Amino acid sequence: MSIWEVVLLGLALSMDAFAVAICKGLASERFSLKNAFIVGGWFGIMQGLMPLFGFLLASLVAEYIMAFDHWIAFALLGFIGGKMIYEALKPGDEEEADASVAFFAMLPLAIATSIDAMAAGISIAMDGISFSIFIAVGIIGVITFVLSTVGVKIGNVFGAKYKKKAELLGGIVLVALGIKILLEHLFF
Repeated sequence: MSIWEVVLLGLALSMDAFAVAICKGLASERFSLKNAFIVGGWFGIMQGLMPLFGFLLASLVAEYIMAFDHWIAFALLGFIGGKMIYEALKPGDEEEADASVAFFAMLPLAIATSIDAMAAGISIAMDGISFSIFIAVGIIGVITFVLSTVGVKIGNVFGAKYKKKAELLGGIVLVALGIKILLEHLFF
């Protein structure tokens, strides 16, 4: 996996957090840069740590699954991306927005939006990486931080208009990355 693929992965993975950040901004009566940084920090840190956990987990069992690791990466990214596409295209189901950035409000959201990042970390370990995993998780974390922080502002200004589109785009990118990994291992 190249650095550009990690950037694409980071953009795709951050779409869930971006969508939730838009909801946080939507629920806020007025924009607060401090709250935007808190939301971005929660999502960025968790989204950066989860791929590392997934990578470390996969590294422990890599020798046992090397023969079919590309299928695992394809299945994980395809499932996550497919789920995001489904959620984006599903009618209705608008969640109630909560503006709170307190610990117990943000922790479950940060975990929920980053579970897919742990699966992506497993995929990174299966596909291999041409540079340090710490650089990769840093890239993913920073991208998520920036997009989530901006998402709070977008939500506050524009409302929920872009939430579904962001989730759809993220899902498409994840499915495409999964297909690319599979095709590389099967044909190249």
